[in-house]
Amino acid sequence: MYKFDPKVIRVGISGCLIGQKVRFDGGHKRSDFCTNQLAKHVELVPFCPEMAIGLGTPRPSIRLIGQGENGEQVIAQTAKGQDVTEALRDYGKKMSAQFSGLSGYVLCAKSPSCGMERVRVYHESGKGNAKVGVGIYTAELMKALPLLPLEEDGRLNDDILRENFVTRIFALHDWQCLCHEGLTRAGLIAFHSRYKYLLMAHHRESYQALGKLLADLSSEVEAKADAYIAGLMSALAKPVTRKEHTNVLQHLQGYFKRDLHSRQRQELAHTIDQYRNGMLPLLAPITLLRHYLNEFPNDYLQQQVYLNPHPEALRLRYGI
Repeated sequence: MYKFDPKVIRVGISGCLIGQKVRFDGGHKRSDFCTNQLAKHVELVPFCPEMAIGLGTPRPSIRLIGQGENGEQVIAQTAKGQDVTEALRDYGKKMSAQFSGLSGYVLCAKSPSCGMERVRVYHESGKGNAKVGVGIYTAELMKALPLLPLEEDGRLNDDILRENFVTRIFALHDWQCLCHEGLTRAGLIAFHSRYKYLLMAHHRESYQALGKLLADLSSEVEAKADAYIAGLMSALAKPVTRKEHTNVLQHLQGYFKRDLHSRQRQELAHTIDQYRNGMLPLLAPITLLRHYLNEFPNDYLQQQVYLNPHPEALRLRYGI
């Protein structure tokens, strides 16, 4: 049982991605980002469903076989004809029940057990294949743990998707800490307040809808909390465009209009505009805003998660 620990951010990961030689050919797919960068800030917890169900390594490779294109159930079969569908499915159900302490999960792309999307599904006739499948094990995780941020190793090479995934990991852990301390009406309102500008960047409509949800907390706090975190994680899963970031940056800029002199206001506006036009990374206007926030403290802004959604050492806003 992987219980929640507020002092540790635990992230599940396919064992092959941390260098374990558990692939069908006895090799691995070690992820530099996960092992060299992310691992400095979270505890990576490795799993290999194929090893867990007793296939060993090296082993016959697995294929998904079936129609798959219209949502039909496919089966996972080894090259020797062994059907391991139920074994993988049962392992996924078993482990999902133990993952309440995880705040994210990195999966091996294209894997018939772990792939999130576009896994090859071979036609029953043996003629042709299409990238329309989901790994059998991962399908169970998705079904049982809809709030858990999931991402594939290959997609983490995309700067925007990488930053989005890590943001969701830290947001979910933040929520788990709130629940661990004990949900209260005041705590829920304060949490939403801290996430205002991050939510606005990802999906303005969700920020407004979640605000309305929390407008009346006279009863059913637990039920509304469940609806709130579902809405939050769904909104944060939407990648943010430069236009949306620029809108939030300009909102934050407004807090300093009475503090900055003319040259400083022009500098901040120019930096935001350069970001909008793709000439600077997001870190540039964020850094300038933090500088002015240190010079002109504002309790409300200082608590905004948008300004510090994840450790700066990960350098996730250098490329977006």
